[in-house]
This record gives sequence, C-alpha cells and structure tokens, in this order.
Amino acid sequence: MLLEAMTMPAFEQAVKEVKGVIIPVGSTEEHGRHLPLGTDTIHAYELAAKAGERMPLLVAPPIWYGLCRSTSQHPGTITIRSATLKALVKDVITSLYEQGLRRFLLLSGHAGGTHISTLVDGCEELMPHLPEASFAVASVLDLVAVPGPNVETEGDSHAGEMETSLMQHLRPDWVQGTAPEEYPRFPKNIIVRNKRHYWPGGVWGDPSKASPEKGAAIMEEEVERLLALFHELEGLETP
Repeated sequence: MLLEAMTMPAFEQAVKEVKGVIIPVGSTEEHGRHLPLGTDTIHAYELAAKAGERMPLLVAPPIWYGLCRSTSQHPGTITIRSATLKALVKDVITSLYEQGLRRFLLLSGHAGGTHISTLVDGCEELMPHLPEASFAVASVLDLVAVPGPNVETEGDSHAGEMETSLMQHLRPDWVQGTAPEEYPRFPKNIIVRNKRHYWPGGVWGDPSKASPEKGAAIMEEEVERLLALFHELEGLETP
C-alpha cells in the first residue's frame, strides 16, 4: 500500500488493519558517470514497494536527501546535516505514530556510516516518547550478500556491480553505459578536505560485472530478507 497513492478514507481504514510502515530513505548523490543521482532513493523505494506487495504494510513516500560525507564534493550530490536528517525522520515517524501506526522500519538506500548512525539515533531518541512503537533501521547492504550468489565483486558497495545491476533492472533507460572499476582508499583516522582526490570517479566496485538479470536476482534476495526483518519487528512481544 503506497501511502502517496491512497485517499484519506483509504488511509484511515488501512491504519485500523495495518500497524507497520516502511519509510524509504535515500539520497540525491553522485553514482559515478553512468548512474542517476537518485539511485539510492529509487532502490529503497522500489524495494519497499515490492515488499508491500507481499505483506500487509504501508510504504511511506521516500526521503530523497541524506547525509553524504565522502561524496559531498562530487557534482550533483545534495547533502544535508545530521541534525536536519534526524529531525525530518523523527517528525515523519511521530506524525505517523499519532495516526495509529506502531511498527517503523527505516530502509536506507544510502549506506554511509554517519547517515545510518543518524537514523539509529533518531529512533533511539523517539523511544521514550512513543511507548508503543517498535523500530528497525537497515541499509540495503544489510540485505544482500557481497560477495554472494548475485554479486561477484569483493567489497562492492557504491555505483559498482550491485547498484549498476539494480538500475539496469529497475530503470534501464537511466543507465548511461558503465564506468571504470574503482576502490578508493581514504587515510585512516584522518578527515580529508579534498575528498575527490581520494575518490575521483565516484565508484566503489566494478560496474562492468553488472547485468539486469543480476539486478532482478538481487532485488528478490533483498525482498526476502526485508520481509524476514519486518516479520521479526512485528513479532516482538514488547516494544
């Protein structure tokens, strides 16, 4: 059930029957020279929608902006502050809670460490104030084996084999060929100013190994794992 497609009466009735919602969180961020800036958001939203076709749950409209540190200097990346992201997520959850929803799964297509930590912190801060709510936070990288049966590349994560395969499956007309294999190495413990110096191409993995068939298989793998996580969230005896 896609929330943005529902009428007011339909939503009101759905909340009486369904207490769970997936909130897709993505980013508008560079994905090499070959993938669209909206890759993370498209991935999370399509994955949530497919899960919603197999299990009675609501899917909220996606959040298109995230906290993007390593790619903040690449053209097209729109990054927001941790405080902004946390406030936005907390407000969305609180609004849905006040209307009767109780199980909240934040599904992030963007897997940056600070970004994910911000989502977790937001849920932690809400817990004392929403006593009947249960929360889960997962990135798409938590839902697919890398390497595994559908992803060959060791360490693949950003605009590489996995995401290129997914976009070839989900939005083939939006993919502009491929890009060179790349594995950036940032200095350990040092916060660098010139991030593009260490990551010039904006790829982390090997896009040349991608295929739409792999993309379809990856999506199926992710849907199954996402549903298992949501079943676990709904099965909690106490919030």
